[in-house]
Amino acid sequence: MSKQQPPVEKNETVDVTFEDITHDGAGVAKLGGYPLFVKGGLPGEKAEVKVVQVKKNYGFGRLMNVMKESNQRVDAPCPVFNRCGGCQLQHLSYEGQLEYKQKQVKETLARIGGLNDVAVHPTLGMDDPWRYRNKSQVPVGEQGGNIVTGFYAERSHQIVDINSCIIQHEHNDKVVQLVKKLAKDYGIRGYDDRIHKGTLRHVVVRHAKHTDELMVVLVTKGKELPNKKNLVHAMKEELPNVKSIIQNINPKRTNVIFGERSEVLWGEEVIHDYIGDIKFAISARSFYQVNPVQTKVLYEKALEYAQLTGKETVIDAYCGIGTISLFLAEKAKHVYGVEIVPEAVSDAKRNAKLNHVTNADFVVGEAENVMPWWQAQGIEADVIVVDPPRKGCDEKLLETMATMKPDRIVYVSCNPATLARDLKYLEEHGYETKEVQPVDMFPQTTHVECCVLLEKK
Repeated sequence: MSKQQPPVEKNETVDVTFEDITHDGAGVAKLGGYPLFVKGGLPGEKAEVKVVQVKKNYGFGRLMNVMKESNQRVDAPCPVFNRCGGCQLQHLSYEGQLEYKQKQVKETLARIGGLNDVAVHPTLGMDDPWRYRNKSQVPVGEQGGNIVTGFYAERSHQIVDINSCIIQHEHNDKVVQLVKKLAKDYGIRGYDDRIHKGTLRHVVVRHAKHTDELMVVLVTKGKELPNKKNLVHAMKEELPNVKSIIQNINPKRTNVIFGERSEVLWGEEVIHDYIGDIKFAISARSFYQVNPVQTKVLYEKALEYAQLTGKETVIDAYCGIGTISLFLAEKAKHVYGVEIVPEAVSDAKRNAKLNHVTNADFVVGEAENVMPWWQAQGIEADVIVVDPPRKGCDEKLLETMATMKPDRIVYVSCNPATLARDLKYLEEHGYETKEVQPVDMFPQTTHVECCVLLEKK
């Protein structure tokens, strides 16, 4: 029996109609059931596509000409949108983006979690979905003897040199451009990751929305930073709201941004910001949500789902620097936070003190080990809140939660696929998924955050 051949060949030009968008924002067209993934295609559009890669079960194409446009198509305002890998959806209207994210969550929960009947609410969006990011992590390199700063082109290590990013706060842009100029003036070499040579690897900028404070972190390959004093002096002169200038040293050949060692070159080791009425001290390596407007929306939803009356004991697994914990502590009897990163737990304790919160305790460790120990001490959780990294919850943690039998679990997730997998486990172990609220934390990109309420069956 002859093997089924793909219906297209490389470099062939075909006319297609897009049916859908993938989780990473590519248009999906089908030729006799054979999927062709094309960046920039939108559902309902008819287009001419050049086939660039053919695999056995699917292929990739390049958009050549859109013959019939979707009514959701808009002109991407960013001049490097087609080259930079940072945003995927600027060509889709904002209303279209919110619908796409709700659909992604619904379909992923059904496909992976078998959850076909759960209420997935419309995505909560922003009034102004631009200039929202309070943190910028920009690689520094050299091209043709010049310092370049920007973002990596999609699926490459080629830096797309840009002067402005329209999803970053303006202050972040200003700092990056200043560092770029000063590096040139003071002879500081950009880093080349192919040969592991050069001085300046990344510029990381944090801007506090409510206090307007700035932190600048210069990530270098070694301790050596030429003209350090002049550099710091120039930054203080040019940036009146800078509160912290830090050098982080990362000598490893890695794509991880931060190294283990940091040194304060000038100012404080933290900046301060507010979410609602709660004040947070944020250090260079703290995890702090990048969209301050939507963080408040997300945490208010988590608080609503927790249904606290003042009598509950709450466990916050993956508590980070205590952002959700301190929100919960205002309405709970007691909150216990656990986090594997020691610096984050130090920050959480500092933040509790900063806000005069006395009913929250924070412990360093793996939640799946610490929680049974708490239970053995007689601590029974009425509500458990989890906000894990993209890989979702460890199965041992899911097992621990099911064993502890809280009345409610509030699951905050930044990855619908691992969320669906974990909800399936909890559904099989005594819990019912009541509702899911997608929140658009990352406009113009395919990422979506969700807040989920589960109740004991």
